[in-house]
Amino acid sequence: MRTRREFCVHAVSFVTLASLVESCGGSPTSSGGGSNFPALSVLNGTSAGNAVTLAVNAGSPLATVGNAALVQAGAGNFLVARTGQDTFTALTAVCTHEGCTITRYQSSTYGCPCHGSEFSTSGAVKSGPASTSLRQFSTQFVNNVLTISLS
Repeated sequence: MRTRREFCVHAVSFVTLASLVESCGGSPTSSGGGSNFPALSVLNGTSAGNAVTLAVNAGSPLATVGNAALVQAGAGNFLVARTGQDTFTALTAVCTHEGCTITRYQSSTYGCPCHGSEFSTSGAVKSGPASTSLRQFSTQFVNNVLTISLS
């Protein structure tokens, strides 16, 4: 049978250990910041040469200004947001903190599900731990086809 003193020593040790794990961020998938945002819709793009193309029709998540999607193509994964009637931004979907794929979006902000970094639709860091902006690619929108230039 344990004494009250032994119980208290073990309880204090457990609480101390729990607070240390929490302050270190826990697991690499621990939630925080952008990791609590809704998941992005995933679209498939077509890679050809130094470009990725994607049809944007009325049923596409990108049909409405303010929406975004994760575009997957042979050339990589891209975050695409419709910022105007005929304008889009395209960014690398690789978080600059530890290389996780960014898969979340809310209110013009992308969120990394791994450590909670947040980025604007221009790629700028809104909150860390990431400290470097996402790479941005030029886009062109003609006849309901979005072209992302990789060069």
